Amino acid sequence: MTLTDFLAFVQTRKALSTPEIHRFMDEMSDEARRITFELNAAYHTPDEVRAMLSRLFGRPVDPTLRVFPPFYTDFGKNISIGKNVFINACCHFQDHGGVTIGDGCQIGHAVVFATLNHGLAPADRANTYPAPITLGRNVWVGSNATILQGVSIGDNAIVAAGAVVTKDVAPGTIVGGVPARCIKAIG
Repeated sequence: MTLTDFLAFVQTRKALSTPEIHRFMDEMSDEARRITFELNAAYHTPDEVRAMLSRLFGRPVDPTLRVFPPFYTDFGKNISIGKNVFINACCHFQDHGGVTIGDGCQIGHAVVFATLNHGLAPADRANTYPAPITLGRNVWVGSNATILQGVSIGDNAIVAAGAVVTKDVAPGTIVGGVPARCIKAIG
């Protein structure tokens, strides 16, 4: 399986259940861990951090991206980040299903992006199902929030600290709680 094949397959949102897919995911996870261990093991200049993230993502990152390590991902090749984005320390990107972060986003400490979920039925529980997460422009995600698979967050929205976002968030709204719900519109 190639990366192109895998990325096309996850767009179908079908179960990641074949031995070939599992082998590929294991290989990619090994590569991602090697790079993140290097990234997280010592101090690096912002340019060095961006160079390592470019290796991890498999393409150049924008020179305006700022990331404070440690940074964690178990795949790495399905992350797309816009311009003028800030990602604070200890964030976790489970990006098999795809994570897209728009321009101007701010991501707080220890935010989790989870693009995989297990089957609900006991006989299906070993299978994982991918779905992308998309953040529009100028989204602010507070510390310790969790964004679940298949969620889109609209432009200029705010996710409160500690929220668990299970459904799409409308543009220009603040959501919070577990599960997250609309708190108010902000313009």
